[in-house]
Amino acid sequence: MRSVRARAALGATVVVAVALVGAGLAVLLVLRANLTDQAGLQAEVAAREVAGQLALDVPYDRLEMREEEDHPVQVTDDDGRVVAVSKDLGAISGTGTDQVGPAPSPAAESSTGSGDDGSDDGRDDNGRDDDNGDDHGGHGIPGRGEVDSDDPDFSNGTATIDGDTADYRFASVRATTSAGVTLTVHAGAPLAAEQEAVGTVRRAMLIGLPVLLLVVAGVTWLVTRRALRPVEGIRREMAAITASEDLSRRVPEPGSRDEIARLARTTNETLTALEASVNRQRRFVADASHELRSPIASLRTQLEVGAAHPELLDVPGAVADTVRLQALAADLLLLARLDAGERPGRTALDLGALVHEEVSQRTGDRIPVAVSVPDSGAFEVAGSRGQLARVIGNLLDNAERHAERAVAVSLRAERGGVVVAVTDDGAGVPPDERERIFERFVRLDDARTRDEGGAGLGLAIARDVAARHGGRLTVDGAPEGGARFELWLPSAG
Repeated sequence: MRSVRARAALGATVVVAVALVGAGLAVLLVLRANLTDQAGLQAEVAAREVAGQLALDVPYDRLEMREEEDHPVQVTDDDGRVVAVSKDLGAISGTGTDQVGPAPSPAAESSTGSGDDGSDDGRDDNGRDDDNGDDHGGHGIPGRGEVDSDDPDFSNGTATIDGDTADYRFASVRATTSAGVTLTVHAGAPLAAEQEAVGTVRRAMLIGLPVLLLVVAGVTWLVTRRALRPVEGIRREMAAITASEDLSRRVPEPGSRDEIARLARTTNETLTALEASVNRQRRFVADASHELRSPIASLRTQLEVGAAHPELLDVPGAVADTVRLQALAADLLLLARLDAGERPGRTALDLGALVHEEVSQRTGDRIPVAVSVPDSGAFEVAGSRGQLARVIGNLLDNAERHAERAVAVSLRAERGGVVVAVTDDGAGVPPDERERIFERFVRLDDARTRDEGGAGLGLAIARDVAARHGGRLTVDGAPEGGARFELWLPSAG
């Protein structure tokens, strides 16, 4: 299943189905329990009515058992023998015995006053209560039995009345007659209402659940489809951009402020950065090709002339062009490594010693470099010795090209780092051009020849190396009227 819409619809449907099934089962269980409790309460009421009559020594054949309300009744003694049943009871189960024919014991017969003329009903000859009768403790009334006040026992079973068999909830209540005979009354209440209600709810759930799940799946499908419509637009536009290689195009941004809108904005920002990177790379390749063409063409011309006329071969010029070509190739290689994200080393080095070393190697400069490095001071930084030496050398080369009479380099500690300042007394850099000079292949003095002015890569390399060392390179006006370049690098550690 590769469609997000299908997976979302299926997931939502499954979650809703599980929730509805769980809720439906809970509802059915609660409904069944409540209706069963109601039936049990009705059965208990019927059983206590009969038990109360037994406690009053009502004869078995005169017991009122609420047959008209469909409450089957079965009365048993301690031995499990049936002593009385309700009218038209054909069969019964769930009460401990399935007998429906009364078989009273002799003790029970004598205890309930079954109609024998010689029985003692607890009254005197004038019909008044006999105060001399035995007190059996029937609720404190002399000559009466009692009904067990504890909660009755409940059970489920079946009963057949007038040939119709149905399920019942039975309640068992114990009663004691005035003669001390203990009887158990099993009275039932029909479970037809409970079964009908549970069945109706179950059928409604079975019918409504699939319909509801179809509605949930359809709504989820439509909502997800509408929500993902901008994503499809972004995908189509990205496919078109890939096919056309036109990085100037942008994906549509929806007016909403949700995740998809942020995705579209981020995609457009990525395309903008990618377009700028590609354009910069194209300019770099074009400028590099242009810069390489001149020394290669000059070197070829000199070699061709030397091959035809050896006496005219300008060896020093050929060597100069070769050196220039080599330096340009080294600059291009370093820029390529920097663009590839090469990380500089983390070797600890003394920046003051590195400055002294670089200046001491510049024996052919037309203007001597004045070095000012305090004797006391910690100028230790961490980085690549070769790359930092390249930065200092490029700054000194730039100052030598533009200075008139003085070039100076100094060091100082500042804000958790070390500052290397290179100044000259040349024409300086106009304020509106101070950021542009750090771009690649940029030379502000177009009148200079490439031999004198270089390829315009030195300052670009210096700033890139400084940034990759966690530092920065800036330019400002010098007090002498020229330019002042400051390289700030964080101290080691």
